[in-house]
Amino acid sequence: MNKVPMTGEGFASLKEELRWRQQEERPRIIEAISEARSHGDLSENAEYHSAKEAQSLNEGRVNELEDFIARAEVIDITKLSGEKVKFGATVVLVDEDTEEKKTYQIVGDQEADVKSGRISISSPIARALIGKEVGDAIEVNAPGGARGYEIVQVQFI
Repeated sequence: MNKVPMTGEGFASLKEELRWRQQEERPRIIEAISEARSHGDLSENAEYHSAKEAQSLNEGRVNELEDFIARAEVIDITKLSGEKVKFGATVVLVDEDTEEKKTYQIVGDQEADVKSGRISISSPIARALIGKEVGDAIEVNAPGGARGYEIVQVQFI
């Protein structure tokens, strides 16, 4: 079983989603199925089929979450240090064309959220950053073409 690196925050988030799906969503769906059954003929009961589909999706996600949690290798970022970019690092970059600063934290695949600045360890930009340090330049092939960045800060916070 391959271990999956994850921050403590990401691990807690997955555990909370699992709890919600098992203890709140599952009973709600079961109630919806029961209610739909009481309406009679199931062959043409859209409410029943919709609830069964929701149940299938929920149980699939529960299985995924259980797998991710079982394989998680929780890494305490506050205990990391060093000059080089690695998992858990928060990196400040400057776009070489626009001079715009961007800040990203490198996290596990399941906890990535680009809008909040958390990028997956397997993303192209994270792969380009790993092993680099302040002052290094990287080039990332993005959908709009290659982009150049300079690393201006590496932190473990």
